Amino acid sequence: MRDIGLVILFAVLVLMMLRDAKSGAYAWAWLSIFNPHRMTYGFAYNVPFAHITAILTLIRFAMGKERKPFPWCSITAIHLMFLCWMGVTSIFAINTTEIVIDRVFWVGKIQIMFLLTLMLVRGRADIEKLIWVVTLSVAFFGIKGGAFTVLTGGVDRVYGPPGGMLEENNAFAVAEVITVPLLYYLSRVTTRKWVRWGLYLSIALCAFSILGSQSRGALLAVSVMTLMLGLKSRYPVRLTVLFCAAGLLAVSFMPQTWTERMETMQAYNTESSALSRLFTWNMIWNLAKDRPIVGAGFGIDNRDLYARYASFEGKFSIFTPEHAWVAHSIYFQALGEHGFPGLFLFVGIGVATWVKASRLAKRARDDPEFGPWVPLLMKMVQVSLLGFAVGGAFLTMVHFDVPYYMIGYVVMVDATIKDRERARSQRGNPLSVATARHSPAADAPALTLQRGPTMGNAGRATPS
Repeated sequence: MRDIGLVILFAVLVLMMLRDAKSGAYAWAWLSIFNPHRMTYGFAYNVPFAHITAILTLIRFAMGKERKPFPWCSITAIHLMFLCWMGVTSIFAINTTEIVIDRVFWVGKIQIMFLLTLMLVRGRADIEKLIWVVTLSVAFFGIKGGAFTVLTGGVDRVYGPPGGMLEENNAFAVAEVITVPLLYYLSRVTTRKWVRWGLYLSIALCAFSILGSQSRGALLAVSVMTLMLGLKSRYPVRLTVLFCAAGLLAVSFMPQTWTERMETMQAYNTESSALSRLFTWNMIWNLAKDRPIVGAGFGIDNRDLYARYASFEGKFSIFTPEHAWVAHSIYFQALGEHGFPGLFLFVGIGVATWVKASRLAKRARDDPEFGPWVPLLMKMVQVSLLGFAVGGAFLTMVHFDVPYYMIGYVVMVDATIKDRERARSQRGNPLSVATARHSPAADAPALTLQRGPTMGNAGRATPS
């Protein structure tokens, strides 16, 4: 029944995509994050729904007129440089050609659809639709995991959905950390009381799922996120105290086994999981010193690299050249795959997004059209990115698509405000288009209209 239901739903989505490319962007976000086909048990399990969606959306995008100009800003400029640099490092990659090409196609698919979304989504209504889709696609599993944690007393560990980037408990927990601030944003802007209380309950259950994952990195991330969420809220002192008290209450609910696992963070120099991370980071640092510009390219979790660059002395003597792990850190992943330029560009995307979000929040604060929602959204994006920056320090998630959507919200809001200001400028000076053509036929009526009695000083322009 799940298979049939999913196919029927997808058929409806296809009809929507054929009519509007924007629907394809929403469908892609849902399919790529939620992975509904991995929750079926029959013929739909291996159907490439996301690939079909990407192809149909690209076709409709090329044929339709709903696409907007590419939203150029500091964020997208650095982002495109990062993508280009990944192409350069792929040329000099150490790994096998098959693995590199496979990873290039995988990352390229995610990034192309993300860039396409930036050219389709504009305005508060469309941006908030995307926020609902992305946020609930992640929160759904947090709600399930939180209910499981509460019902079982937190004894068993919570994992994410199978077959995707959220399957592993640490990645799942960090994804929920990123999502909680956007749930809070939706709870503040919704006009339906029952929806608001449902979102409050979702936040609580997602918090329990983060604790139930028993991820130590996520515990650090959720602690920082909770503090920043309170400080960025409407009532900073009151809500910070409330959130911290709620967090302590939730922690007190967890069993002794959970507490013992969290205490192993103090034994980072001897505990096996933490020691393997230090071993991996030592290998990547040696690699970066040898290849500081281009790194090793995609796929640094191979034995040849560990045999060449890893240290097997001292506390790392328990490891052998047969050991090979993923980077276990977004920063070391960016450094190992794409060298120091790649690391700086990756971090630069986050810094540029943070700065742009602060400027947009300040710019829209007193605006009657954007003031009610833009400052809150920008603050919540900052909280999410901070949670990702902390939690991602222990996870291989450079190419995880949810944080890119957080970045996209800032870019879309910036483009929306610029579109509004451009439209206002054209209404205030209806001659701007005509004078831009630099033709005598266009300049003549422009000069006549400037002398018209209905035009004020705002409509006057000096011909160049």
